[in-house]
Amino acid sequence: VYHRRKDEKKKEKRERRKRNAEAIALGEMIPEKKIQRTLENTREKEETTVVPNDAEIEADQIEDEFSKFFSNEKQPKIMITTSPKPSKSVKRFIADLMLTFTKAFYYERQDTTVKELCQWALEEKFTHLFVLSERNDKCNGMLISVLPNGPTALFKVSSIKNCSDIPESGGITSHQPEIILNNFTTRLGLRVGRFLGGMFPHKPQFVGRRVVTFHNQRDFIFVRHHRYAFEGEGIEPKLTTKASSKGKRKRVVPVAPTIKGKPGAPVCTRVKE
Repeated sequence: VYHRRKDEKKKEKRERRKRNAEAIALGEMIPEKKIQRTLENTREKEETTVVPNDAEIEADQIEDEFSKFFSNEKQPKIMITTSPKPSKSVKRFIADLMLTFTKAFYYERQDTTVKELCQWALEEKFTHLFVLSERNDKCNGMLISVLPNGPTALFKVSSIKNCSDIPESGGITSHQPEIILNNFTTRLGLRVGRFLGGMFPHKPQFVGRRVVTFHNQRDFIFVRHHRYAFEGEGIEPKLTTKASSKGKRKRVVPVAPTIKGKPGAPVCTRVKE
């Protein structure tokens, strides 16, 4: 039945093309091709879409939590940790994250709580805290908090492709990457885009030809890390995220006055498996 229906569609297509060719030869109008309905062209226009050069939005961005990162008054410093006893696949993902973010450090979780980690990270002058969660030996979530006063966002993570999974991937360099924030057009989208952009220094070194892209589509954020050579050269990692929740100016306050056990030593290169 399937093959018969497929052959019928091919026959209908050939006949339609023949009729259109005859109509063009006679100078007649041909019927317009129907536009396929997709999620993108059937979606209702978002009421909170921001127009370019909005004075109110620009004024808000000058005073928000990320303005110092975008003006290079403050340089991001990221602390990455996981749930206790992370799997090998999560460690490989962390190694690629440390190559993507130019000033990221991995600390073993051990028996410390998140609040204790926040306190210790503040003492060591970290600006961001990443906490990776996993399920079935795969990273499935990423909690990101801007220290000390937030905001905090929880992202679901899927479709991870590490450097080792990409054939003939380009080599990584230590140059600062260019950052592309694409399709963050609503008020919430702009805030999420600035949240993500604040994790990078905004002094790109173009000689390195590195670019990190965050593309927002259908409420998913597609993350790509490339090194361009006018033909496209993928590096690592590739992943897809989806925001689960986002707090507005959520304050992260450590409750314990002292830390019982500090996190493990930082790993500044590849993570040992």
